[in-house]
Amino acid sequence: MHSDPDLKRLCWRAHHRGTKEADILIGSFFDAHVGCWSEADRNLFATMLDEQDADILSWATGTAEAPERYRGTVLQELQNLDYVPASK
Repeated sequence: MHSDPDLKRLCWRAHHRGTKEADILIGSFFDAHVGCWSEADRNLFATMLDEQDADILSWATGTAEAPERYRGTVLQELQNLDYVPASK
């Protein structure tokens, strides 16, 4: 668990999106990448979480083009995500 209050809040927001699919995809993405993000990356991710889950999932799968403000490393990592643990 993260000790920084801002990271705790960001973790909670990533894992509690409102749909199981978004919780798994976005939460797992956060867990896998937060350790290597810069402060700017974390801020961009936090801003992205203000968007609708359907939009984020569409950007992640490439079925919709993301707004220019989100294009960059974080979005590329989201689109390249190849490991999401599934509970059995």
